[in-house]
Amino acid sequence: MIQQAHDAYNSQDYKKALKLYEALSENGDATAMTSLAFMYQNALGTEKDDAKALALYTQAAEQKQPYALFNLALLYSNGTGGVMHDQFKAFELYLEAAEREVPPAMYEVALMLERGLGCIQNYSEAAFWYEEAAKRGHVEAFNNLGALYKEGHGVHQDYQRAYICFSRAAEKELPEALYNLGLLYDQGLGVEEDHDKALDLCRKAAYKGHTKAKQIIAGLQADGKIVF
Repeated sequence: MIQQAHDAYNSQDYKKALKLYEALSENGDATAMTSLAFMYQNALGTEKDDAKALALYTQAAEQKQPYALFNLALLYSNGTGGVMHDQFKAFELYLEAAEREVPPAMYEVALMLERGLGCIQNYSEAAFWYEEAAKRGHVEAFNNLGALYKEGHGVHQDYQRAYICFSRAAEKELPEALYNLGLLYDQGLGVEEDHDKALDLCRKAAYKGHTKAKQIIAGLQADGKIVF
């Protein structure tokens, strides 16, 4: 029945999905509760109801449903959906979701550990969780892990590893990774120095809205050194 509900949801038959998720939720299905909460949160097949969404996420999270933990963490992190902003609670929930292999939760845990938000700052733990998220294809995690390797924060400084990480994220056209990869080429760190390649990557990052890259390109244009 849960698959029927998912199929209805994926085909955008939200009314049918809602009824199926409701029936399953009444029988204590935590996955159905999580999906139903998401529908109430985003007004899919029903009116938006943050109170119902919060109650369902909380109930499912008590059963350690991975994405209920993650979505509840998002609410606490942003102070939305009827809860107060609480970085400590958010970190606790993200960590529980990360331990249950939710890639975006792994990334959020790493980010909070890197910045010391809701927890004690710990670069080595941040690197661990970025790597776990990256292994599961999380693009931003590749970029941030590359930054740690470049700076030697929490890991041994390794420009070649930074190059690999930035390259993987740049393949997915992540602006920050395009810019960071360009810096490596410009400085010859972990890769042979190539100013043309660096400029090309900076252009791509600027085109995708990267602020620093846009400033660099604008400066070069103003000096008459390039035509964008």
